[in-house]
Amino acid sequence: MQLQKFFLVVIASSSLMFAGCTQQRDFDAQAQQSPTTTIETPASTGVEAPEPKLDVPYVPTPNEVVTRMLQLANVKKNDVLYDLGSGDGRIVVTAAQKYGTRGVGIDINPERISEANANARAAKVTDRVQFRQQDLFKTDLREATVVTLYLLPDINVKLRSQLFKQLKPGTRVVSHDFDMGEWKPERVVQVKGPTREHTLYYWVVPKTVPANLQ
Repeated sequence: MQLQKFFLVVIASSSLMFAGCTQQRDFDAQAQQSPTTTIETPASTGVEAPEPKLDVPYVPTPNEVVTRMLQLANVKKNDVLYDLGSGDGRIVVTAAQKYGTRGVGIDINPERISEANANARAAKVTDRVQFRQQDLFKTDLREATVVTLYLLPDINVKLRSQLFKQLKPGTRVVSHDFDMGEWKPERVVQVKGPTREHTLYYWVVPKTVPANLQ
């Protein structure tokens, strides 16, 4: 009897461990909703900086979606593109490769910045792009004529007032998967990716900000 009890305990423990792993895989799958953003890490002072706190997991935008985002924004050579939560830099790098666009990628994660710079070197576009490790809410966006982002709904809404304050009228904004609350998009486009459909939202910064958005 004691031996039977021992095997029952082992089997039950194994089942719990398997269930926990399954839940973790389900949670990781949900990470396909958004990329990286958050607070700025301190500059190097000789003391090891803490790991940056990430608001959301980093999930790369599929290349099919990158291409459609740039098309939707009608990106040209004379544009300046800012990608907020730029990850491995693929939007900025692709814009520079295809259109000769100057671009700036903003990301809080030093790993992503390193990866993006390596991708820019491999694509031979380092003369047209740069990547900055900083808080997107502390980033000066006034130079941008196009802004792309893949964030979360609450971050998009929080960012909205900064976009209205800093961006020139006529600046194009494209968001992957999430809208901006009461700021209604001019276009909504569905893009088929490798594993699911993606939604893109397109806005143009107005000359006068509607009262309900101020």
